[in-house]
Amino acid sequence: MRTMTRAFVGVTTAIAIAGGGVAAAGTSFAATGQPTNAAASATAVTPQAIVNLGLNATQAKKLQRDLKANWGYKGAIDGQLGPDSWKAMQRFLKQWGYNDGIDGIVGPNTVKAIQRWLKANWGYTGGIDGVAGPGTKAALARYCNS
Repeated sequence: MRTMTRAFVGVTTAIAIAGGGVAAAGTSFAATGQPTNAAASATAVTPQAIVNLGLNATQAKKLQRDLKANWGYKGAIDGQLGPDSWKAMQRFLKQWGYNDGIDGIVGPNTVKAIQRWLKANWGYTGGIDGVAGPGTKAALARYCNS
């Protein structure tokens, strides 16, 4: 019975969505008789990815100030580590074995380089595994609190 209920709800939902889509399409002609402009694309309204790796805004601002002073960060000191912050960090991490593109994406290679830097300087004791777990985050916070 449960499977049948789920199937019924799923079909009912699909019909309602389809019906709503048809109804919404019809309303675009109602006011003026002309179609309305298309909605903005998803890329135009998608917010920049913020990856603070567990840092609070004060800690992230400290990192941004250091990146601005030494590694070409030109953005705001706002405590939001977005792609521009991470591009500057990746430039810094080149000396710690980061060998990918300067793309502002906090992927495994970026995290591995952070871990190498933190292991050498900030008490990180975990593996160089590319996973920003609690040990990585704690060591990064130690740096930002210094």
